[in-house]
Amino acid sequence: MSRIDHSVSQIDLPLNLQILNISVNLSRLSQWVFEGYDKRRQLIDKFMKQTENFLADLDKQNISNAFESTLERVREKFAYLKKTIGTQEKRLWAEEALTWANILQHRAKLA
Repeated sequence: MSRIDHSVSQIDLPLNLQILNISVNLSRLSQWVFEGYDKRRQLIDKFMKQTENFLADLDKQNISNAFESTLERVREKFAYLKKTIGTQEKRLWAEEALTWANILQHRAKLA
C-alpha cells in the first residue's frame, strides 16, 4: 500500500478536513505575508503551491451543492491572491487571505 505525501496531496483525507487544511494554509499565509513577503518568500511560495495542490485535489471530489459556490469563490480569490502576492499592500493581502480562511473554516461542514 502506497502512502500519499500530504505536503503535496491530501486526497485520501475526509473532504471537510481537506477544506480545513486549506483554511489553515490561508491563515498561515496571511500572517507571513503581513510580517513581510521578502522575509519568508521561500516558505510563502511553498505554501502557496501546496494550497494550489490542495484546491486541485477538490476537483476529484464530490462537492455538495451547498459548498460549490463557496469553492468557486475561493478558487477565484486564491488566483487573485497568487497573482498579487508581494505587489499588493501587505495588510490588505493578509486581510483577504484571513477572511477566506475564516469562511472556509465555517463552511467546511457543508462540503
